[in-house]
Amino acid sequence: MKHIHSRRGRKGYTLIELLVVLLILGVLANVALPAYISSVYGSRIGAANANAKALATAVQSKAITTGSYDMTLADYASDMGGTLPLNPCTGTTTGYTITDTGTTCTVVASVGTGCGSWTPTSFVLGYSGE
Repeated sequence: MKHIHSRRGRKGYTLIELLVVLLILGVLANVALPAYISSVYGSRIGAANANAKALATAVQSKAITTGSYDMTLADYASDMGGTLPLNPCTGTTTGYTITDTGTTCTVVASVGTGCGSWTPTSFVLGYSGE
């Protein structure tokens, strides 16, 4: 009696077949994962800068009304709909800095650790006080 080995009688995969599938998945992960992480970081950076710009607008509006820059971040919560915007790079609503130089005011998002290495946009405001 002759035994014929056919694939039809086997019920599993060979080790080589499993290794080839794992190799293909590894290559795909190596290509796709960095692009995905870069995309996530880019979105977070864009949101952090957009939120800093919105905060800068609130700072400028209050300076025009009161005649001076208010450096307390928490004072702008009511001007921004009841809460400060979240900085996605720091994961906090306190992830912004307001700096007054006397003639200008700068609003900038904090870098944090959730966005990789980046340089935030500084929003420089000017107010003559007249």
